[in-house]
Formats: sequence, C-alpha cells, structure tokens
Amino acid sequence: MAEADISSKRLISLNPDGWAQWVTQRPDIKAGELIDPQFQWVSRESDIIIKATGPEIGEFLILNEIQLRYKTRMPKRMRAYAALAEEKYNLPVYPVLINILPPTPETPIPNRYESNFLGLQATQEYRVINLWEVEAEIAFQPSLKALLPLVPVMKGGNNETTFRQAVQIFQADNQSQDLLSILAIFATFVYTPQFIQQLMNLAMEALQESPLGKTIAQQAEQRGLQQGQVEGKKQEAQRYLLRLLNRRFGAIPAPIQTQIQNLTVEQLEELGEILLTANSLEEFSAAIPSPENP
Repeated sequence: MAEADISSKRLISLNPDGWAQWVTQRPDIKAGELIDPQFQWVSRESDIIIKATGPEIGEFLILNEIQLRYKTRMPKRMRAYAALAEEKYNLPVYPVLINILPPTPETPIPNRYESNFLGLQATQEYRVINLWEVEAEIAFQPSLKALLPLVPVMKGGNNETTFRQAVQIFQADNQSQDLLSILAIFATFVYTPQFIQQLMNLAMEALQESPLGKTIAQQAEQRGLQQGQVEGKKQEAQRYLLRLLNRRFGAIPAPIQTQIQNLTVEQLEELGEILLTANSLEEFSAAIPSPENP
C-alpha cells in the first residue's frame, strides 16, 4: 500500500473552489492556480497559496498554513509569510491558519501579530480555524471533501456513525485510498486500532508504517516515559524520525543523520511534525536547527 500523501496541496486540490469559499466565508470566491511558494529568507515553505478571484475584490491570494498543533511562533510566521507573498506576487493576501489538534488548555491562539519597537508598530491579522471547533458534518459537503480525512478530530467527529460514513465515501472512490489511510490515522485519537482495522479492512502494518501514524506512536510512547529515561527517549525518537525520513525520501545523507543525532527530544518532536508537510528532503533539511541556533 502506498504511503499516504498528507500534503495540504493534495487535500485542497480535491475542490479548490470549496476550500477557498470555506476559509474566506465568501460563496462568490473562485479558486485559480495552486502555488507552492518558496520564500528564500525563511526556513521552510508556507503550506500552499491559492490564487483566487472575487467579483467585487478582484484577484488575491489565500495563504493556507496548516499545523498539526499550534505553535507559539505562528503569529510571527504568519506575518512573515503574508508579507513575503504580497511582495513576491504583488497581490493582496488573505492569510489563514488551520490548527488540526488542540494545544494545552493554557495556550492562547491569537489571530493577529503585534509588535511595538521604538515607537513603530507592526500588525498582521489572519483568520484562525481550529478544527476541533468545526462541526464534522460540513466535511460531508462535496465541496469540502478535503476535511473528510480529519473528521475524527473535528467537533462531533468521535461518533461511530459519522466515522463509518466517511469510510464508505473513501472506499467507494479508488482515487482516495491515500486519504482513507489518513482518516484511519486520525481515528486513532478516538477509537482503538482494532476497531479501525476491523471497520476499514486496513493492514495494521500499513497504518503503523505511515508517516503520521509513526509520529503519533512516537509521541504516545514518549509521553509514557519517566524522567529518568530521557536518553532512551531521545534514541527512540531519533530512530523513528530517521525511519520516517527514509520512507519519505529514500536514503538519508550522513550529514543529516549526524545533525539529527545532536538534537534534543523537543527538537525531534518538532521536526516530526514538520516532516508531515515537507515536500522534499531539502525543505526538511532547511528546518533542522543548527547547534548555534537551537
């Protein structure tokens, strides 16, 4: 079974018009080209940019940043991506941050970046969509099929009837088998692997070997380790990440392996999430922190 393609471009391309209308909350928006932006001065690419048009506002860009979990540096990143996209393409930018899994309860999720330095103010607003606050039923609209793999972690998605319905839709479409695997992976946050395997008729080995499945398994194991097992925890995280890299991009150059061996557990976990949406080994390598810049 092929590995699941979990990139945002794969999901959004299922129905770009529906996605653009959903994130902007404007039914008159039409999607055009999907752009893979490469910003020279930042460590990794933004997820995907949609070139869109509206009858009253003309041509503009929808910048989509999809995160497995919210990170506190996101306001600064959204500011940078929005500014770089506007400068590079010379079009207005509508930035959107989509968070898949909730952070810890005490973590605020702002919808703007603000700074004040020597009397100079900088502000960047962006839309925030937290999927755990979005009703799962909307994912069954034909225009929002991109959300179907994420149904289990959406509001009301922890319902067996809802899950079965999503499975049936993907099973009926031979072109969506990779998305069916993603659905199974996110279902592990709600159901037992045995139930998922029985319902979906998926080999557990395929589920365990999928990139996101191994990342989730890694995080679950690490949370259960005691404080005195820090070194063992680090070695396990390194093995998982290297194995994940090998399955995504083939043989891993020795310099990258050496860099990974020098990272902390927290950095390894962060790289595991970055790898979920990295489109190339070069993009992933650019995100590896150096010893001078941990």
